[in-house]
Amino acid sequence: MPFREQAMRQTGTGSGIVEVRWPMALQSDAVTKRAGASSGDAQPRLLDQLRHALMARHYSPRTEQAYRHWVKRYVLFHNVRHPSEMAESEVNAFLMHLAVKEQVSASTQTQALSALLFLYRHVLARDLGNLGAVIRARKPTRLPVVMTRDEVKAVLAALSGDKWLMASLMYGAGLRLSECLGLRVQDLDRTRREILVRNGKGAKDRLTMLPESLDTPLKKHLKDVRRLHERDLADGWGRVVLPGALERKYPNAPQEYRWQWVFPQEHRWRNAATGEQGRHHVDASLVQRAVRRAVLGAGLTKRASCHTFRHSFATHLIEGGYDIRTVQELLGHRDVKTTMIYTHVLNRGPAGVRSPMDGL
Repeated sequence: MPFREQAMRQTGTGSGIVEVRWPMALQSDAVTKRAGASSGDAQPRLLDQLRHALMARHYSPRTEQAYRHWVKRYVLFHNVRHPSEMAESEVNAFLMHLAVKEQVSASTQTQALSALLFLYRHVLARDLGNLGAVIRARKPTRLPVVMTRDEVKAVLAALSGDKWLMASLMYGAGLRLSECLGLRVQDLDRTRREILVRNGKGAKDRLTMLPESLDTPLKKHLKDVRRLHERDLADGWGRVVLPGALERKYPNAPQEYRWQWVFPQEHRWRNAATGEQGRHHVDASLVQRAVRRAVLGAGLTKRASCHTFRHSFATHLIEGGYDIRTVQELLGHRDVKTTMIYTHVLNRGPAGVRSPMDGL
């Protein structure tokens, strides 16, 4: 039976990963039973093993969600066979199906391959051999969408409150949306005009600048954050989730002001089981929708998004004469080749050539 998704919904986390509502008969425990495991087996289910392997290697929650998604699709594509019963030919067939039948992008196919390689290497303890002549989705060469300075001004003018401040930080410091939302109070050094981005893409920390023009509105915003935190403490709550095992190491840290989110959500969440209340940071989808409305309100025809602020940051720095290595460090790129894509703004190509029409 070919793979069919029974129902799909967007998770609302802003991650871009689609969560699939699987039929009950195709849940992970059913997959395990089809592979020969009895109900009394103590061995963890396949997807639980995958999750534990990812967590042990400190993969991000978004990567875990994506890998689980592709492993499920791989199993269902092969009629709910356990991956231990399959090998290179089945992986090859699945990847070719994605490229030929579903016409996914090159990055999507690569993500699916990475998930399966991780599954076989770290969960099933075997390396896949030669996959043969896999049809790979063609990777297009595209330039990033970049706004002009006037367009950035127009979009920012259509935003207000904390959404304006978040967009200003994404443009002014070159932050990704997830990095902006993940900022904690102690990550902002207003004296040195620096922002410490913790656990960015690739689990890397980096320093970037804190725009001087944002100091006054940021100072006012942090006062509001402190008042909100003090009110939560007075109500008996005020604790935030800390990364890793820091909460066990520093039991009182979760209620300290310096660990609070720079952009906390408006309403406290409540744990239905324990009754505990707390705050997470603002949901990414709220910022994405606000930026989308601002782009339309500014009259832009470009397909601009939150990430376009980061592209514009890099492009405008290079236009201003800053060297590529400096821009690479500020963006946190591992390879300078990734940063080189922004050199399209230099006097090369169509932008640096005078049309003969203008000489008539």
